[in-house]
Amino acid sequence: MNEILDQADIDALLAAVDEGHIEEETTHGQLFTRQRRDLEQVEIRPYDFKRPERVSKEQMRSLETLHESFARVFGAALSGFMRTIVEIRVANAEQMTYAEFIASLPNPTAFTLVHCDGLEGTLCLEVSPLIVYPIIDRMLGGSNSELFIPQRPMTGIEFRLISVILERAMAALSEAWSGICQVQFKIGEMDSNPQLVQIVPPNEVVIVLGFEIKMTTRAGTMNLCIPFNVIEPLMDKLSAQNWFNVHPLKERDRYIEQVTANISNAALEASGILAETTITLDDLMSLAEGDLIMTDKPAARPVVLSVEGERKFLAHIGQHRGNRALRIIRPITHTDRV
Repeated sequence: MNEILDQADIDALLAAVDEGHIEEETTHGQLFTRQRRDLEQVEIRPYDFKRPERVSKEQMRSLETLHESFARVFGAALSGFMRTIVEIRVANAEQMTYAEFIASLPNPTAFTLVHCDGLEGTLCLEVSPLIVYPIIDRMLGGSNSELFIPQRPMTGIEFRLISVILERAMAALSEAWSGICQVQFKIGEMDSNPQLVQIVPPNEVVIVLGFEIKMTTRAGTMNLCIPFNVIEPLMDKLSAQNWFNVHPLKERDRYIEQVTANISNAALEASGILAETTITLDDLMSLAEGDLIMTDKPAARPVVLSVEGERKFLAHIGQHRGNRALRIIRPITHTDRV
C-alpha cells in the first residue's frame, strides 16, 4: 500500500522545499515534428479544438473592410431599385464552426446557396424574414405600415421575388471581391430551413459576416457564411501589405479607360441659343401669329451652343442634308461675353 502522509509530514516537506533541501522537478517540453527545431525559437500558442481560429485578426479586418465596400455598393443599388433609402452596414465579423452558425439562425428564414466561379466550394447567404417581407411588400407596392411578418416557410413566388434582390447582391459582391481575385458570384438553391442544408461538415471553420439592413421603419439582418476551405488559397492576399496594393498603379490606366468608355456612351442634350431678349408679361399675353420679336443680336453673329445648359461653343447656323445644323467655330473662353 502507498504510504499516506499526515499534516505534520506535509508541513515538513513544504518547509524542506522552501529551504532548498529538496529541488523542484522541472518539466521539459518536447516538440514532435518532422524537422528539427529549437524549442526556444518556436512560438507555441494554445489551440481550442472546439472553437478553432484559423484566420488571423489582421485577415479578419481585411475581410471586414472588403465587405464594407460590398455593403455600400449593395445599399446604393437597393436604394435605386426600391425607390427608398436602404442602409446596409457590417455589424460583426467572426469565425465559428458551421454547426454554431446554423444553430444561430431562425427557422424559417431565407437561406440561399451562393456559387462562385473561380473558387472551389459554396457560400451561403441568409436574410432575416424581418427584412425579407418588408422588401417584398415594397416591391408589390405596399407601404409596410401594418405589415405582419408570417412565421411560415417562404412560397415559390416569394423566393422568385427575393431572388431579384439577391441578384443585385451578387453583382455587388463580385465587384467588391474584384480587388482580391476575379470571381463571379451566382445564387443557387434556396430554402426556408437552414437545418436541411449542409455545405461543409458541422465542425468545419467558417467566417460569418453579419450585416444590418435598414429600410424606412423596418430593419433586419443578413449573414454571409464563407467556409475557410473556400478562401484558403486567397488568405495570403488578405494581409495588410497586399490589401493596400490590390490596385497597383500600373492598372490605373485600365480603370481610367473603362470609366471613360462608360461615360462616353452617356446621352447629353445640346441646344443652340439664337438670341435672348426681355419682354413684358402684357406683351407676351398679346402675342399673335405674325408678330415679330426684336433682339439686339445681328443675324451674322455666331450662335451659342449649350450642352446640358452649360455654354460650351460658338457656332454658325446653317443646313446639312436638309436639316438645320450648327458648325462649331471654337470653344467659349472665360473672356467671351455671351
